[in-house]
Amino acid sequence: MQSIPVDTTRLGVLRCAVGPEPKITDFESKEVKKDRDGNTIYTVAVTVRQDRRRVSVIEIAVPGEPKGVVEGSEVRVTGLEAFAWAMGDRHGISFRASAISPVPASSATTSAGKGGGA
Repeated sequence: MQSIPVDTTRLGVLRCAVGPEPKITDFESKEVKKDRDGNTIYTVAVTVRQDRRRVSVIEIAVPGEPKGVVEGSEVRVTGLEAFAWAMGDRHGISFRASAISPVPASSATTSAGKGGGA
């Protein structure tokens, strides 16, 4: 599966829509997905809104629990990559990042006027 780097500076304001949740690999046993290093993989739903466009929500997988990321907060996504996938007649795009962190309140205030809010 080929990864495609995503330039987050072109995505406008990013906000947490659903806080970090461990990614479940088996819903019956409640087994949690881990990466090669044994870190739990978390998913965070993030809203993306570019200038005067509709809001999109993407789910981003990230290793380790993103601390301080709560619903409604502006976030910074580091190392975002997209992956095209297909299974039978189903297909889509998945996203993963190396880190997701909250934007400090003073930075969030100054960037609120740029790129529209989500």
